[in-house]
Amino acid sequence: MTEGKWDEKFKAFLKQYYWDDVLQLANDYPDQKSLEADFSDLEIFDRNLAEELLYQPDEVLPSANSALQDIDLPIEKTLVDAKVRFVRVPNKIPNRDLRSKHLMQFVAIEGMIRKATEVRPKIVDAAFKCLRCEHVTMIPQTELQFVEPVECENETCGRKGPFKIQIHESTFIDAQKLQVQESPENLKGGTQPQSLDVDVNDDLAGIVKPGDRVVLNGVLRSHQRTTREGKSPFYDLVLHANSIEYMDLEFDELDITPEDEEEILALSRDPEVYDKIIKSIAPSIYGYEDVKEALSLQLFSGVAKHLPDGSRVRGDIHLLFVGDPGVAKSQLLRYMVKLSPRGVFASGKSASSSGLTAAAVKDDLGDGRWTLEAGALVMADMGIAAVDEMDKMSTEDKSALHEAMEQQTISVAKAGILATLKSRCALLGAANPKYGRFDRYEGIAQQINMPPALISRFDMIFVLLDTPNADLDSRIAKHILRSHYAGELSEQRKNMPLSEISQEQVDAHMDVIKPIIDPDLMRKYVAYARRNIFPVMEDDAREHLIKYYMDLRNMGEGKDSPVPVTARQLEALVRLAEASARVRLSDVATLDDAKRTTRISYSCMKQVGVDPDTGAFDVDVIASGTSKSQRDKIKIIKEIIKMVGEKHPGGKAPLEEVYAEAQAQQIDREHAEDMVSKMRRSGDLIKPDKEHVKVV
Repeated sequence: MTEGKWDEKFKAFLKQYYWDDVLQLANDYPDQKSLEADFSDLEIFDRNLAEELLYQPDEVLPSANSALQDIDLPIEKTLVDAKVRFVRVPNKIPNRDLRSKHLMQFVAIEGMIRKATEVRPKIVDAAFKCLRCEHVTMIPQTELQFVEPVECENETCGRKGPFKIQIHESTFIDAQKLQVQESPENLKGGTQPQSLDVDVNDDLAGIVKPGDRVVLNGVLRSHQRTTREGKSPFYDLVLHANSIEYMDLEFDELDITPEDEEEILALSRDPEVYDKIIKSIAPSIYGYEDVKEALSLQLFSGVAKHLPDGSRVRGDIHLLFVGDPGVAKSQLLRYMVKLSPRGVFASGKSASSSGLTAAAVKDDLGDGRWTLEAGALVMADMGIAAVDEMDKMSTEDKSALHEAMEQQTISVAKAGILATLKSRCALLGAANPKYGRFDRYEGIAQQINMPPALISRFDMIFVLLDTPNADLDSRIAKHILRSHYAGELSEQRKNMPLSEISQEQVDAHMDVIKPIIDPDLMRKYVAYARRNIFPVMEDDAREHLIKYYMDLRNMGEGKDSPVPVTARQLEALVRLAEASARVRLSDVATLDDAKRTTRISYSCMKQVGVDPDTGAFDVDVIASGTSKSQRDKIKIIKEIIKMVGEKHPGGKAPLEEVYAEAQAQQIDREHAEDMVSKMRRSGDLIKPDKEHVKVV
């Protein structure tokens, strides 16, 4: 086929399938420069032409563009630079499977944008003016190197220069380089994600940002590597993008069809909507109703408020699970990441502070400048970031979380870059107690290796204990074995062609672990609620929360009583009540919502904020790591050491006497030894020798 024939074919194709779009483009030109065409339409229109496009794109694409530019329009306008962009190309090739046979083909690459340079002008047609005869020579710039004229075109001159480039007569287009990396979820275990450089031009430049999941359609080309010794026989792959499609949509971009909306509204009117949602979260894990309820509220999240003074109050709910090994903490986290439209999973030991927040890296795409690479919390913006094994993180990594949790921004001051990134995500953490198992008679702060300031930023902390209980254990065991059995049936049916298991059998047993609400519908439901529902709290709901808060505060009125709660807990209650209203798609948070939140919060406080010695509520256990009764005991021991020390030369108190005196004051020896070592660590005591202590 000759070029001309293709031009006519494309004109017919555009007129038949995309005439309205062409008119719309003519209307918006030059603000909009491209027309999206679906590849499947081209295939229906002409099979051979579609095939030619896949295998000879360099000949077909210019034809498509010139057909669009020459099409007869009913209005006085010419589409000089208009381009046809083909989407939904079937030739999808994973990054790691690109081979030399794919060169110069039209391919689709799926992945996550890892880096994007700034958009900069790139010269396509350079105008050179001969300084002797003033003749202007145009030289198209298609190579990687900048090409200058060899001699003047003017026959009367014909000299070899000098030439000067004329910027205003040259043609420039916007250009940007991207790096696309395989999506982490498609990776097989133990492989490093492979990346590919992409060149985007014109109206495609500047529309994607790092972290976006996209499909890039374009022509795969190669550039020769140059080494110090000269040109290398190896070539690098570069994709010249023709179109970009978005894949992973946030809450705001999930497509909800009218049918979906009907289903969502019907579900919200169901009186058992809370139970259904709780049962749809990690159904393969038995029990934990209160934990799953909190997780469902975290999905819906409270309302973020922007106050007139410019400050922002977060709406996201942060949860922390602390518990014995083997109580399915990580399973819950992984399930939540799956449900959330933008979920990111990181594990404590393997995540550094720059991996969670942002790292400054030397750019290998452009000219070696420093650029920012977004970390897990930034990638999870508007979603959920799950961090497992939080207790194993190093101290400086934990400090990176403070700002991300409360202000929901991440400030970076590295390598001359001062920036503030947004991290509006809900944090879901899991931690193991220090000594493997949770000890009920010890405060929570001593058992988790985390700074109290960080612990107090969590709205709710759940302690998941693994205590033997015959009745519950048998139910859990049955549930686990039933779910394994269902899995065995389905695997055998799938992998053994002669298996006698029918699909009905598999379905019947799968019911145990099948979520009541399909995960897809659940995501749409959450997206719909977060997009459209902004509840306001009723007066009696507010009264209820204030009363609950005041009752807890009143426990701390006496001179010697502990501080039971702080205002942070009250804010958490407000967020939970708003989320609870969102679950039923209601515009008002009612008394029921407030009661639900106080119930969950109370069960949380009972496990966490209790002084192990006295059983009284004491928020300092969480907020500062030492409870009131411990502080009092430390005071008593200090007095004892002072008193005993006065009897001995140099103020040195023999330890045995101190312990004996402590026992006389109802502090047993074990506790006293613990206190002494604590005070030594904090520098209040010194031990001149093994048997004596002295107050500093």
